[in-house]
Amino acid sequence: MSATTQVSGGPRKIIIDPVTRVEGHGKVTIRLNAAGEVEQARFHIVEFRGFERFIQGRMYWEVPVIVQRLCGICPVSHHLCAAKAMDIVAGVDQVTPTADKMRRLMHYGQVLQSNAVNFFHLASPDLLLGFDAPVAQRNILGVIEAFPEVGKWAIFIRKFGQQIIEATGGRRIHPRLCVPGGVNQNFPIEHRDALRREIGQIIEWCCQALELHKSFVHAHAALHETFASFPSSYMSLVGADGRMDLYDGTLRAIGADGAPIFEGVHPADYRDYLIEEVRSWSYMKFPHIRSLGRADGWYRVGPLAQLNCCSFIDTPIAEAARRDFAALGHGGLVHATLAYHWARLVCMIHCAETIQNLLFDDELQGNDLVATGDRRGEGVAIIEAPRGTLLHHYTVDDNGQVTGANLIVSTTHNNEAMNRSVTKVAVDYLAGQEITEGLLNHIEVAIRAYDPCLSCATHALGQMPLIVTLEDAEGAVVATRVKQSWDVVD
Repeated sequence: MSATTQVSGGPRKIIIDPVTRVEGHGKVTIRLNAAGEVEQARFHIVEFRGFERFIQGRMYWEVPVIVQRLCGICPVSHHLCAAKAMDIVAGVDQVTPTADKMRRLMHYGQVLQSNAVNFFHLASPDLLLGFDAPVAQRNILGVIEAFPEVGKWAIFIRKFGQQIIEATGGRRIHPRLCVPGGVNQNFPIEHRDALRREIGQIIEWCCQALELHKSFVHAHAALHETFASFPSSYMSLVGADGRMDLYDGTLRAIGADGAPIFEGVHPADYRDYLIEEVRSWSYMKFPHIRSLGRADGWYRVGPLAQLNCCSFIDTPIAEAARRDFAALGHGGLVHATLAYHWARLVCMIHCAETIQNLLFDDELQGNDLVATGDRRGEGVAIIEAPRGTLLHHYTVDDNGQVTGANLIVSTTHNNEAMNRSVTKVAVDYLAGQEITEGLLNHIEVAIRAYDPCLSCATHALGQMPLIVTLEDAEGAVVATRVKQSWDVVD
């Protein structure tokens, strides 16, 4: 931590706006009392997402294409989750084997490339160069200069995942694979053969990235275990036998001690187990588990939850990595917030291994693409997006028009946990200190661990400097600092 000086005076409010190296716009406010102690810290989502209203009145078969415009970072996840919900509306409980495997191939390509973006492009500058490294250096270009191999992994692992998306859906962003009840194409042989030649190298690079990250963890063991960390509950999809399944399954939630809270919950029953709460200071809701109540029912989702909740991984290299990861819990669950990154790399290995298996599955070239059934008026689907559990719920009238929609995205599930991590870092590092860019970056490091996707980021225009405003007890501005130069602006 950079050298700082004690600040005397009355209560203060620190504002970090916007939070950087995340997908979208958010800000943090921290209130300190006269003694310099943290009284309140909040992570605000300042964007408004209106897609639940936008799609009302549209035909149900349009939704998988429309709703993925919600985000330019994870459109595939919304495309697939909406398609699964509309399968149910179309009366299809099980798509054909070719459709299922085409969707899974696209999904695992998306999770691979998106997790690569977070780890290499957004998080690795902090982990490899230091939380307090000079801001001009602490970025992906600085990482490439100091660790050329990491730059290669960052580019080519992400590129491979995007090639999977393009090969299955026609383009890398906002693909067009799914229709209610199935898919509109099988997998072209020329794409299959080209990707087969690359997949072995992708698996090797993912494993090398994990080994590099483990060296960081071992060199900073105390920081890794305590930074922004606390015990929590977890929730994710798991397969029927408890295996990791990022595409389909039932919900499992476990407490901080690993004991089950619920399991085997089908997507259609989510409202019996989860409830969403609105708070005045954020556009993002706060879900919690009904049976535990508002105070104790919050939980975490994402790679850390996926590894804590699953019983095993059905691909061998990732399963060995999962067992190694579990040792961090000393016989219990792994609660370290920075362990999201280790878990994310294990998930990347699993995705790459699953892609390899699918690329050698002849059913990808099948011609039975769409199943049919009797129309229904409601569909609920859940998928494990790169950032965790994603839920889509739609109601449709007799004309086929959408009458209602509810989307609970991964970042929403993590909302309370992110706020708690922000508070813990503020208490541990900012209380009684003068604000510096390096110290404030500690707050952002905690948020980046969750890889939040703050929707509609692609609609932002113009420059976005990090502006920190220091106010006195009466709300008057004492100083404003801009991150690019870190000069004091009068």
